[in-house]
Amino acid sequence: MTDWLFSGDYTTQQLPVQALLLGLLLAFLCGHVIAWIYMITHSGLSYSRSFVNSLIVIPVVVALVMLVLSGSLITAFGLMAVFAIVRFRNILRDTLDTTYVLSVIVIGMACGTLKFSTAIIGCLITSVIMLYLWATTFGARHRFDVIVNLHWGRPVAELVELLRLFERHSRKTICASQRSNEGYEGTDLSYRILLRDPNRMDDLLLELRNLPGVSRVTGLRAEEQSEI
Repeated sequence: MTDWLFSGDYTTQQLPVQALLLGLLLAFLCGHVIAWIYMITHSGLSYSRSFVNSLIVIPVVVALVMLVLSGSLITAFGLMAVFAIVRFRNILRDTLDTTYVLSVIVIGMACGTLKFSTAIIGCLITSVIMLYLWATTFGARHRFDVIVNLHWGRPVAELVELLRLFERHSRKTICASQRSNEGYEGTDLSYRILLRDPNRMDDLLLELRNLPGVSRVTGLRAEEQSEI
């Protein structure tokens, strides 16, 4: 069984299994580096954990594509035809769903072109990567616990009292927006807060409502920042 696996590509150009493994693993590691850089440098609101996972899986699948297509122009045209069918018949809104479709297409083509070792090893490595991303929740970010919106009816210069209250309950407080309205006095504020104790959100909201000058307090618990 082992001998059949390591010599299972019945094509004119034999591909050493060691080179196959090295290519796929190198693609995985390079994708990981790019994904980490994206996570660190991303500053917008449209962060997607699914997209981060795709940055890791796509290099592996593309490497598998190139291994399957190597030295075969006919296979290359066949792959283009299959992709065209999938693209126009189905609308995939999730980048990771697209990656799954790409994976099964490439593995199917590897089997159809008698590259059995490539199909088996590529399937195993891709599956392990998918399970790893699912088990570790790679790409998820948790930067704050609660979003607090309130109206401050006192002068802005007295906000220090409000910030002191936040300091007692939080490890990090970020003012997301500060808006003054001409129609009425006061300032509308929105804060993102990383609590010292996530279970004490109600205590924070209660103290805010009892603070002079504070009104219209609302709190929204922020779950894992994976799809915003």
